[in-house]
Amino acid sequence: MDSQHFATLERLRQTQRQDYLRGAVSGSVQATDRLMKELRDIYRVYSVELVNDSLYEWNVRLLSVDPDSPLHSDLQLLKDKDGRDHILLNLESFPFEPPFVRVVHPVIQGGYVLVGGAICMELLTRQGWSSAYTMEALILQIAATLVKGKARIQFSATKGQYSLARAQQSFKSLVQIHEKNGWFTPPKEDG
Repeated sequence: MDSQHFATLERLRQTQRQDYLRGAVSGSVQATDRLMKELRDIYRVYSVELVNDSLYEWNVRLLSVDPDSPLHSDLQLLKDKDGRDHILLNLESFPFEPPFVRVVHPVIQGGYVLVGGAICMELLTRQGWSSAYTMEALILQIAATLVKGKARIQFSATKGQYSLARAQQSFKSLVQIHEKNGWFTPPKEDG
């Protein structure tokens, strides 16, 4: 782990300790301990930023997907066109509740990405979530779901097409539909 990540973890540890002493706790002790461990582990594999130094909201750069997928080719093209070489994911409310996950950029069509950038996966709902999932396992599953859903980057999309409010609303609507009708798993031959 590099010194910048180590400094971030140390700063978070000190901040959390001060918050507990003041009674200004932002999450349970168990959740905080778990997230500190998850962050330490994930720093070794992924590029992660904490939003406003909060352990409960992460921006994760998904740098690679299956190299045989069209999405991988799109990421290469994105790097050439825009200088960005990743899909930026925002994750909130982890680990004991299912995280809300959305794509921040680029705009993606297919891949189970909804209006606003929310990701449609049973895993991300109360009925599909287990606190045993690690952040790394979650990110790997998201990458696989994007590929399986034949995600493609929309190079003609306008900036600002994705928003947190739109993502939350579309995810909420989708979950209501699936709770009523069940979840559909595509056949293996579909990818």
